Amino acid sequence: MHEGRTIGSLMMAFETGMKQAKPQKNQMDFWIDRGGTFTDIVGRRPDGTLVAHKLLSENPEAYRDAAVQGIRDLLGLAKGEPIPQGRVGAVKMGTTVATNALLERKGDRTLLLTTRGFRDALRIGYQARPKIFAKHIIKPEMLFERVAEVDERMRADGTVEKKLDLDSVRTELERALKDGIKAVAIVFMHAYRYPEHEKAVAKLARDMGFPQVSVSHEISPLIKLVGRGDTTVVDAYLSPILRRYVATVDSELDARKSGARLMFMMSSGGLTAAELFQGKDAILSGPAGGVVGMAETGREAGFKKLIGFDMGGTSTDVSHYDGEYERAFETEVAGVRMRAPMMLIHTVAAGGGSVLHFDGARFRVGPDSAGANPGPKCYRRGGPLAVTDANVLVGKLLPDFFPKIFGPQQNQPLDATEVKGAFAELAKQVGGKSAEEIADGFIKIAVENMANAIKKISVQRGYDVTRYALNCFGGAGGQHACLVADALGMTEVLIHPFSSLLSAYGMGLADIRATRQLAIEETFGTKSLAALKREGARLGKDAKAEVAGQGVSAKSIKVIVRAHVRYAGTDTALIVEAGTLAKMKSAFEKAHKSRFGFIDRSKELVIEAVSVEAVGGGAKFRERAHKTTRGKLPSPARKTEFFSGGEWHQAAVYTRDQLSPGHKVNGPAIVIEPHQTVVVEDGWRAVITAKNHLVLERYVPLKRAQAVGTKADPIMLEVFNNLFMSIAEQMGVSLQNTAYSVNIKERLDFSCAVFAADASLVANAPHMPVHLGSMDRAVETIIRENKGRIKPGDSYLINAPYNGGTHIPDLTVCTPVFDKAGKKTLFWVASRGHHADIGGIAPGSMSPVATSIEEEGIYIDNFKLVDRGRFCERELYDLLTKAKYPARNPLQNVNDLKAQIAANEKGVQELHKMVGLFGLNVVHAYMKHVQDNADESVRRVIDRLHDSEFSYEADQGNVIKVKITVDKTKREATVDFTGTSQQQGTNFNAPEPVTRAAILYVFRVMVDDDIPMNAGCLRPINIMVPDGSMLKPHYPAAVVAGNVEVSQMVTDTLLGALGAMAGAQGSMNNVNFGNDKYQYYETICSGSPAGPGFPGTDAVHTHMTNTRLTDPEILEFRYPVLLEDFHIRKGSGGKGKWNAGDGIIRTMRFLEKMEYTILSGHRRIRPFGLAGGEDGQIGENWVRRNDGRIDRLKGADATVVDAGEAIIIQTPTAGGYGKPD
Repeated sequence: MHEGRTIGSLMMAFETGMKQAKPQKNQMDFWIDRGGTFTDIVGRRPDGTLVAHKLLSENPEAYRDAAVQGIRDLLGLAKGEPIPQGRVGAVKMGTTVATNALLERKGDRTLLLTTRGFRDALRIGYQARPKIFAKHIIKPEMLFERVAEVDERMRADGTVEKKLDLDSVRTELERALKDGIKAVAIVFMHAYRYPEHEKAVAKLARDMGFPQVSVSHEISPLIKLVGRGDTTVVDAYLSPILRRYVATVDSELDARKSGARLMFMMSSGGLTAAELFQGKDAILSGPAGGVVGMAETGREAGFKKLIGFDMGGTSTDVSHYDGEYERAFETEVAGVRMRAPMMLIHTVAAGGGSVLHFDGARFRVGPDSAGANPGPKCYRRGGPLAVTDANVLVGKLLPDFFPKIFGPQQNQPLDATEVKGAFAELAKQVGGKSAEEIADGFIKIAVENMANAIKKISVQRGYDVTRYALNCFGGAGGQHACLVADALGMTEVLIHPFSSLLSAYGMGLADIRATRQLAIEETFGTKSLAALKREGARLGKDAKAEVAGQGVSAKSIKVIVRAHVRYAGTDTALIVEAGTLAKMKSAFEKAHKSRFGFIDRSKELVIEAVSVEAVGGGAKFRERAHKTTRGKLPSPARKTEFFSGGEWHQAAVYTRDQLSPGHKVNGPAIVIEPHQTVVVEDGWRAVITAKNHLVLERYVPLKRAQAVGTKADPIMLEVFNNLFMSIAEQMGVSLQNTAYSVNIKERLDFSCAVFAADASLVANAPHMPVHLGSMDRAVETIIRENKGRIKPGDSYLINAPYNGGTHIPDLTVCTPVFDKAGKKTLFWVASRGHHADIGGIAPGSMSPVATSIEEEGIYIDNFKLVDRGRFCERELYDLLTKAKYPARNPLQNVNDLKAQIAANEKGVQELHKMVGLFGLNVVHAYMKHVQDNADESVRRVIDRLHDSEFSYEADQGNVIKVKITVDKTKREATVDFTGTSQQQGTNFNAPEPVTRAAILYVFRVMVDDDIPMNAGCLRPINIMVPDGSMLKPHYPAAVVAGNVEVSQMVTDTLLGALGAMAGAQGSMNNVNFGNDKYQYYETICSGSPAGPGFPGTDAVHTHMTNTRLTDPEILEFRYPVLLEDFHIRKGSGGKGKWNAGDGIIRTMRFLEKMEYTILSGHRRIRPFGLAGGEDGQIGENWVRRNDGRIDRLKGADATVVDAGEAIIIQTPTAGGYGKPD
């Protein structure tokens, strides 16, 4: 937040002995980062010295463009004076113009042309909702204004299913031109590999005069319709804006006359000529420069392994570097799925402007930000308290050393008085804490948030972060660098003299790069190797020519060919350098072992794609080493004190120009740099190196054990909340990474959780709501049934619906966490995964016609899976293969269970670390405190409720009844299901844990705030479920629909009673198909319901499920099916004052004979509307037979489909809320 100091004319020279050719006589080069708030410029003078400049990005009264103005300032030109010829050499620039247009949805009007049947494919995406507890689900807005379907269709193997009808396309294009739409995105099914139809349409559009035509096979020739489609639309939407911006800069620089060469930074970390800069490459243009600057300055300072830490006003970007740039070929930015190479940068909403919150029990930081206007409280614009204010209050930000740019005349310092008053007021509310303790606490929480973000890109990917240096840049990084390093166990921090302009500096150090990708999708072997060589050479030639065309000598261009390799049937490709089959296999296995912890030699490998990069022309530089002084430290500029880690510290304040290479400043101290404040915490020291870098070193080893009391503290409550949740999330990442099946790895049908020693839930990563409140029962069973026999290194397996499980396919692995002596159980961890098949009478173990539990699959009740560290593989195979209805793919079950064991092991390790850090008493105390906090949050909801009841009829005629009674004095609610139908002869029965999960989910939704999901949520709720009812059936009733269908009904019943929202679709539409070779399972979304004050959302999963849908191209590539149609049924949601979201229709044709089952609801009864809102529509299931008949299937049904026959699913729609106007 220190950017302001240099608005105007503060410049600094920094000696670098650049090895490459200096600019020509009298010619300057410029490296620019045009950010959202400020534009940073580094100019390189003819003698090789560098000069820095900073100015506001938007200042229309003063100049048209900040970048050009900065160049003019550095050249010393008067207003209106033209740029003299030959004075400007290369201009290398990163810009947020595209990112901002994307965030603000201000791109060009765009037409999307796509295959018939897929007009809504990008809108539906993968059907998951971003926040699982949100009542009003908000999905990102689409970028295209209009979509037109084209009559054409290719199959996954290149067969032409339907020829292209160019005449109808011409009509659509003419209509768009007439309406003023000038940008077109063309995205056809399987065009990544068979682009003939796209080529023909692109030629037509270009011939008709469309200035912007983005074609998916050119933009991103990789499999996955949704990601490739989004990327193509982004390109069409943003490229015209970039072109206009480039033209502005070009004309202002008068490039033709002045001879300036304009280049832009791409998201992948390479520079490209202005005329080649495209929308799809511009999203991370600025931050990518930061990563290059981070890597190059780190290398120059002698650090090989680096974590980039870029903390600005609104957010913090973190990145990882250990000799190679890490890129992602699939990322999501601003709600858009990108399938293009981008630097792997993780952003967290914690910056200097992050707003501080207190809700009566715990402190929170962000995610909202005070922005630049009004900015934090100290900015004198009436803003809220933010992280910057906390640093002002504790004495780490000194107003005297901060630019005086505030107040109406922009000549006043930061307002410390206003900040003190606001914190004093907060201290009164909190009670028992000083204002400084409160501010210090908020800083601690912000630091934990940033440390957790760094864990995501390092620890979770298998890197030991303690061996890395933190390269800190951005305006607010220096205030927090030591604390963030301490939170991660890191001991070195680098702060480069250009740290506050590192993105701009990075532009100058970057290479010119050109990248190309192409899908190969061939089994690993001689054929795929030939394709890799052939396409690699072709693409390499293209890429090399592009770089050479930008003035780089062909000799100095390096071309790197890489193969994207994955295990067959998975989605996670790892990138290895192309070479011999043996070399690539070995590199893949090494990378897989390091990242995921296992390799599987029995599984086939696939070369998914080839990517090629041509690199050259970068400013290879060496910074000059200076003589180091042995002289004493000068007297500090002043003495001060700051409050940190719960106590006051006396500190010396030095300005950077007082310090010379060789000086060492022991903390506590503050170093004031020209653009930022660096806080040297106690136990750290600042060293000025020979190259004039500031390196912070921890010279007093960190006492890892933290002295924290066991009394609930609002600061530590939030810290522990985040730590417990982080452990559950890390377990989830481990499980997803190491899982074998598509169901767990890609559909994400799993959950991980941490429990206290008594099996009460402490933290559950927000994976699958239906698992959330039910896993504790499984852990309880394991504890009860193995009393006195549980040993360190044991793990247990259970799915028994009548003894703590939910339904047969959900397998739960429970692992105890012992103390160091191995005597006492301290905690439990568990992971639950939905296995694609666990036996039973139908593939997928989800038979709609099963009437007893045995027919649904193998009943596993308290099976010892690991015995003191020994994996009981033989016993497990016996269990899976010797049942009456054995598992169809036991290898898959075994491998997924190994992944669940590995996830639990991660939880065990992290809990041990936590105990080492805080002590067992404190961890146990805070396990209770986080539950108490959730308990109180739910009681606050109960305070707002009144007695209510609701009755819900299902298709089979059975009824769920609920009565909610509120005791205002005790602040408790009783949820009573008396009157609910008896257990069913079908499988529409829910074991009692499923009902508890639904209640927990509903009350968590009602809290309407970000509280942890744990056992405390259920404490104030008394649950009464009649024995022998469909919500508490007796053995051996079948229960498979309980988890997936009845759970949705219970949720709707409760939300209906509370008047919170209308009925959702009340079903998951569970589809299973398979034969001896294939098994596949999916659930299908509909629209979400409306409620008081909010409409529903189209085509999204609701309530108890949130599983992903397989991408249409992957689906057809892996299975013998053809997805004919998948679209939103406009206007189908229930009407009301607030309308429900619309449902979908999905038509799938089979290319081989298959067994098919459907388990669904609301095929007879319409989902209810509330408060006068209309009911939704019923769903339908049909089979289109080869002889032309259309057979209707029941809600729960099984059939056989022949090759050529199709299944059509129309999902039921949710109800509206309030009387329609």
